Amino acid sequence: MLKQRVISILKNKQNTNLIVYGFGQGFNLITPLLVVPYIVSVCGVENFGKASIAMAISFFMMVFIDYGSDIIGVKEAAVNRENAIELEKIFVTTISSKAVLLVLVILFSTLLFYFVPFFNKDKSLYLLGLPVLIGQCINPTWFLQGVENFKWITILTITSKLIYLFGIFFFIHQKADYIFINLWWGIGTILANGIALYSIFRKHNFSFSKLKRGNVIALLKGNFSMFFSQIFVSLQMYSPIMLIGFFGNNLLAGHYKIVEQIIVVFKTYIYLFFNFVYPRVCYLLEKNSKQGFRFWKTYNGVNFIFITLSMGVIYLFSFQAVHYFAKTDVFEISNLLKLAVLIPITLGVSIPLKQLVLGFNLQQLYIRITMIMVVINLLLMIVLFPQYGIIGVLSSLIISELITIAVYYFSIKSKYNRINY
Repeated sequence: MLKQRVISILKNKQNTNLIVYGFGQGFNLITPLLVVPYIVSVCGVENFGKASIAMAISFFMMVFIDYGSDIIGVKEAAVNRENAIELEKIFVTTISSKAVLLVLVILFSTLLFYFVPFFNKDKSLYLLGLPVLIGQCINPTWFLQGVENFKWITILTITSKLIYLFGIFFFIHQKADYIFINLWWGIGTILANGIALYSIFRKHNFSFSKLKRGNVIALLKGNFSMFFSQIFVSLQMYSPIMLIGFFGNNLLAGHYKIVEQIIVVFKTYIYLFFNFVYPRVCYLLEKNSKQGFRFWKTYNGVNFIFITLSMGVIYLFSFQAVHYFAKTDVFEISNLLKLAVLIPITLGVSIPLKQLVLGFNLQQLYIRITMIMVVINLLLMIVLFPQYGIIGVLSSLIISELITIAVYYFSIKSKYNRINY
């Protein structure tokens, strides 16, 4: 009976995809648990803080390269997965647009790192982080998500992280080596994403020969609103550590990053879960809204229970969790962690609601909400940080997510009621 049940589960394509995707993302989430304690012990908390600020800036720059493809591209690939001609047009146009944007971003970043004093004093660290942007340019994960090819997402995830682990453990041996931390992340993504990109071209027989400049221009115009909103999302994600680094110091940035490194395992998991469920939600809502909503409710409901229980465990063992990453200021950092566990719990509600907002084609509403909430969040951080330090930053993130949940819910309430009645 049990054997038949297992076989039945594995025969379900969605369940198989979840297992394959989960394996890859599990490896992705474990990687920081392996490298961060080593980096902190070799380079020190302060240099770890420096490298974290530089990585946050690189991740922020990624938004300019993605240009909304991580949302619009996924949905277009999902909806047109059975139309080979349209699929090729979407893929080559998106990759070409990202290449144009990459050149502009690298030029701007280089000037920034040389001529702005804050960056110039550590310009080697920032310049060696530029390969991260190249890796993101050729990253085809958005396309693989759209066509639900989770096998290749898992392959490129594990490959990139293995290369990163190799680089950290074999080439980071002294404090001064912190400048190479982000370089190895970039090398890993370039190699892994390059292999995946080549595989997609071969499998689907795509060619740049059919690329039209007009399509690239149309994409840049059409995706601008979504891209603009994603700038605000990125600011919300990476502004805390940048703000702490700019207005505080690298040691405080290191403290925050240790807390974030524990929480980010679950935050990353939530966003990866969004990436897994989002294409199917979009597809099902287009075909059968009731079926799509049932799918959304089942997967996200179970996921929320898992997140809440996990945060309860982290709260109870906060001291031990922090001690694994750092040996100094453990009590102080563990108190910050106890507050920070509320962030994944609130995200476990707001991110699924975001799926419905986008799945119901309420992109403009999503953009407005995102922009307003990020501005509120930044203002809260600026006001609270001087008085309450990192506690103020964490509190602003929690308050912003709670407001977002309320706004999302009331925005889709009428559509939810129509589906269920």
